Amino acid sequence: MRCARHPDVETNLTCGKCGTPICPKCMVMTPVGARCPDCARLSRLPTYQVSTQYYLRAAGAGIGIAIVCGLIWGAINLFVPFFSFNLILAPAAAYAISEIIALSVNRKRGTGLAVIAGIAVVVSYLITFFFRGMPVGLFNIAYHLVALALGIYVAVSRVR
Repeated sequence: MRCARHPDVETNLTCGKCGTPICPKCMVMTPVGARCPDCARLSRLPTYQVSTQYYLRAAGAGIGIAIVCGLIWGAINLFVPFFSFNLILAPAAAYAISEIIALSVNRKRGTGLAVIAGIAVVVSYLITFFFRGMPVGLFNIAYHLVALALGIYVAVSRVR
């Protein structure tokens, strides 16, 4: 027998569903055996199929909640000036941002949504500078970058 997709390749394999001759190059292993690409129907899960409309919806929700979280985050830092409090506020804001983004897109997931959530956390963090100003000193800058990285990690891991 010759492969249906590669006529120059001899094979003894056939698709377990339709019986078409297949070679190891085009064979797709499934839980029920070897299938041809047509019968395997490789497609992404619906959870990861994100349309342009969902990306726009996620971006709008992300920027909106980023502004709100940034204002709240800045106000809390202004009235409760604990040095290490940023390490708690950054993940909290990131959690809220990622949860609102996930709700706005019907709990879909994907790399594009993770990027939007990460950018929203950065926007939220930049809004806090209206309340307290830019950090001064190498240690303060490093501390704020660690808090920001922690926030981005939480947001990205929730929607990726």
